[in-house]
Amino acid sequence: MSVIKVAILGFGTVGEGVYKTIQSHAEELEGLLGKKVVVAAVLIRNKQKKRNIDNDVLITSDFNEILSLPQLDVIVEAIVDKEPPYTFLKQAIQKGCHVITANKEMFAHHGNELLMLAEKHHVSVGYEATVAGGIPVIQTLRQLLNVNRVSHVQGILNGTSNFILTEMREKKQSFASALSLAQAKGFAEADPTNDVEGYDAFYKTMILSRIAFGDEPNWEDVEREGITSISSELIEAAERLNLRFKHIASISKVGGQLKAAVKPALVGKSHPFYSIEGVENAVNVQSDIVGSITLQGPGAGMFPTASAVIEDLVFVCQDQPTNKNFKLTTTPAFSKEIQEDVKEFWLIHGLSKNYRNPSIVFVSKDTEETAIIQATREEIDTLMNQQKARCYFQILGEHERAYKNDDVTIAVL
Repeated sequence: MSVIKVAILGFGTVGEGVYKTIQSHAEELEGLLGKKVVVAAVLIRNKQKKRNIDNDVLITSDFNEILSLPQLDVIVEAIVDKEPPYTFLKQAIQKGCHVITANKEMFAHHGNELLMLAEKHHVSVGYEATVAGGIPVIQTLRQLLNVNRVSHVQGILNGTSNFILTEMREKKQSFASALSLAQAKGFAEADPTNDVEGYDAFYKTMILSRIAFGDEPNWEDVEREGITSISSELIEAAERLNLRFKHIASISKVGGQLKAAVKPALVGKSHPFYSIEGVENAVNVQSDIVGSITLQGPGAGMFPTASAVIEDLVFVCQDQPTNKNFKLTTTPAFSKEIQEDVKEFWLIHGLSKNYRNPSIVFVSKDTEETAIIQATREEIDTLMNQQKARCYFQILGEHERAYKNDDVTIAVL
């Protein structure tokens, strides 16, 4: 019986999850593809470490041994860093293998090159697992973009940051304590910089931008801010105002230009991200026909990420075009006009006592130093320079109504 032979590069959380899923879902895969899927080889770093891998699987630390296999159909890359994964996948494509990656940093930097090379060699590249873990956001956007014109994409794209913010709010923990718990549970690395400083979400945002808009903004123009500045005091103040901190990536086309940001923001109960808690991810897409849709689900972990890889395995083995809408000319997206004078809602902390400005509307006040205000972005910048307030955060969503809570009028957004 003919088979589909797969090699897995890396046997950490994702690689092992892919291996186990191929074993546990062998019948489903064979039914879909008409061939049995087998793991022929696994690339590991330490050959001395004991692993639960069948004896007939080649286990090696030399990628050339894998490339030398007489028949190899798909290579799944589940390593970290840009190199050597980029070089490995280039060589695999040149050999005529389909490739699948879960490496968002490498793919954000080199996705275009890999897709162009794959087209030249008539193979496919799967990259669903690079964004939002087990949520099929890339597959969904591929279908949505057949006719719909996307105007705006927002996402909670890093489960570690979302877990930390949730723990800080629900259990009144400090940032350091919540981070330690995330590390103990395996949600955060020993060096959590990529997660808590927003680099991981930034790479995913650039990949989403290419899918949704066929292009990406200049990386240096993207505002990237992590969650390390968010204190327990700020989270408690926001909660008293019925708001929650979320680390949100956003992309939109404004005045013919792509604008993107990855930074903390506040959401109210009407926002689709208000109830996205723990390690969950979510992506909200706004388009002209379908309107607003939100996808949510587990953003990290062995089997959610493996699920995305396995779906890509089926996708590439069915010879589906995987470069659709990726850095290519697409149906024109909505182009919002630049409106610098639009008043938006902000939580500002560190105001001087009794500060007054006739152009700025005070919507509600939590303390003498913390308040929700309505102001333009220019007015906020001026206020920060004049008052030297410690920090401010945008509140996302439409102003809907006001209601009383402990004798304080609060705007719900």
